[in-house]
Amino acid sequence: MRLMGWGGLAAAGVLLAGCAGGPGGGGGKISDGKVVLAVLNDQTAIYADLSGRNSIEAVRMAVADYKAKYGDKAAAKEVEVVSADHQNKPDVANTKAQELYDRQRADMILDVPTSSAALAVANVAKNKKKIFIDVGAATTELEGKQCNKYTFHYGYNSYMLAHGTGTAVTRDGAKNWYIVYPDYAFGQDMNKTFTAAVQAAGGQVVKADPAPFPNDNFSTFLLKAPGLNPKPQVLGTMQAGGDLVNLVKQYNEYKLKDKGVQLAAGLMFLTDIHSLGPDAMAGTRFTDAWYWNANPQNRAWADKFQAKTGKRPTSVHAANYSAALQYLEAVQRGGTDASDDVVKQLEGRKVEDVFARNGTIRAQDHLLLHDAYLAQVKPSSEVKEPWDYQRILKTIPASEAFQPQPDPACKL
Repeated sequence: MRLMGWGGLAAAGVLLAGCAGGPGGGGGKISDGKVVLAVLNDQTAIYADLSGRNSIEAVRMAVADYKAKYGDKAAAKEVEVVSADHQNKPDVANTKAQELYDRQRADMILDVPTSSAALAVANVAKNKKKIFIDVGAATTELEGKQCNKYTFHYGYNSYMLAHGTGTAVTRDGAKNWYIVYPDYAFGQDMNKTFTAAVQAAGGQVVKADPAPFPNDNFSTFLLKAPGLNPKPQVLGTMQAGGDLVNLVKQYNEYKLKDKGVQLAAGLMFLTDIHSLGPDAMAGTRFTDAWYWNANPQNRAWADKFQAKTGKRPTSVHAANYSAALQYLEAVQRGGTDASDDVVKQLEGRKVEDVFARNGTIRAQDHLLLHDAYLAQVKPSSEVKEPWDYQRILKTIPASEAFQPQPDPACKL
């Protein structure tokens, strides 16, 4: 597929030939004669592996499956996929989002890892009254005080991560925690939610330190850990992507496990384990939104994804596929890509697909509730095939995985 560069934007073209119209050919209600899906994410830096260009491929797969399902009865007879790199910078994300909505005529923006960037895009979506479905950011502000009518939070958030990993590890006896978090919106939110989860489970956070973002040297924090009083039993790293890889390498280099300080990852992806090798993190527990080898349905989709990309998908790749597909299904039901109508079609919707199990898009705050998983990294001796790095310890039901009630601060 040819990528057309323009002003930092890439048209990752998936075009379904034909004219626009409603279901069953009932009238032209598609703006500009086509639906435009935009993937805005990190394509070159620390989050490129866990999402990046392969999320564009996942969205293409959703478009192809939509076309195969509806054929001539598709409401969106032409669908285009475009993309841009936000470089993990909120100011760049703001600019790119405006370009995507205005110049590329995007009807919806997807993905947007890095919480500060996601919050910037949510504000653009609100002002322009265009759909934004965030997949890659964890901040609960997206469904909290910075929620808006046109923004949906899809995939995971810091509450899910903390109340899976933080609760489980503390209840198993690691009562004293040292938290190191990246000093921006995501890390600050993770520190807050993990501290609450650890305390609720009967533990305490001995100390929490902000680290520069991005960062390749965590020695100051790692050397400090064993000497804290009381000594932490677990180092909770809230880094992700390339930052997590760097921290884990240095954690092993300083032999903190031998000094009695376990490692717990606030947010970890399949690609992180692949970069490090499973033995570097063997036994580490973490919460995941989805795993490619959890069941035959996931694996079948992962096989298709691997055939196109050469890699197994992360939970973010699967969630981008699902979000794009559910958006197109909403367009199909309403016969239009008009934002207000699509919002109505998504609010309260039950979602059951390859990514979301027992899913519901909560109408009050636009948070996708779905089952999540407490996972553990396998040692290499238990890895039976490439990318087979995770053991699912338990399923966390949707009703427990996410905030049980909408944040009163959210006013859609």
